[in-house]
Amino acid sequence: MKISGTSRPLAVIGDPISHSLSPVMHNAAIAALGLDAVYVALRVDELALPHVIRAFESIGVAGNVTVPHKLAVGRLLIRLTGLAKELGAVNTFWPDGGRLIGDNTDVRGVIDALHSLRPEAPLLVQGTGGSARAVAVAAREMGLPLLARSRSEDRAREFAAWARDIGVEASADDGSRVGIAVNATPAGLEPTDPLPISPDRLHGCDSALDLVYAPGATRWVRECRKLGMRASDGRTMLVAQGAHAFERFFPDVKAPREVMAAAVARSLRP
Repeated sequence: MKISGTSRPLAVIGDPISHSLSPVMHNAAIAALGLDAVYVALRVDELALPHVIRAFESIGVAGNVTVPHKLAVGRLLIRLTGLAKELGAVNTFWPDGGRLIGDNTDVRGVIDALHSLRPEAPLLVQGTGGSARAVAVAAREMGLPLLARSRSEDRAREFAAWARDIGVEASADDGSRVGIAVNATPAGLEPTDPLPISPDRLHGCDSALDLVYAPGATRWVRECRKLGMRASDGRTMLVAQGAHAFERFFPDVKAPREVMAAAVARSLRP
């Protein structure tokens, strides 16, 4: 892949960002299709975020948003797709007519990942941020009732109330048996992170999805597999949401999913 003064810049922003495989995935797709573009990762803290978004808007940069900025970018952008507006969370943006349009491709990514695990009801989600909102909408689309779990019981109840407002059958976690558990927090990005959901909470659970990804698998995924559960990390979601985002960046091009998946798989080999 050649980079020149004419190359179109694309970026993923977050904090932390060094773990992100979005550049690997998107640059593999760009190279395979011979496009004149380059995709980079930028660490952007909370204070810098509004300035970065305005700069992107002024020069027409497209890209993605990862933790912890999905909700904040949803508030910063004036133009949102219907889904992004419903979620109040943005993970994909691109320029149009001097403004950035914000969208959310996480929902489709979560649905693809959940289908691969043959989920049973109900769904337990750990977290209340932008990724958890995408999980809630995916649960609604798949007809799965949802239990919300957080380190704060108040946040769990507030999240469940938000989910009910958009048509999800939702309540705060009451400790009852669940069919599938989803980690929608950053817990697991670092090897020393505590498990997002204790194995003690998962007795009788059939499957687990960790939206975090790591070489081999995250520690939580490994622990879930020890319990006999079907479990996978976030690589399936990463590729699915990335392919949908790629087609927003290049609307006349079909994303090469196999190329993107292979690039991610190579990077996540133990």
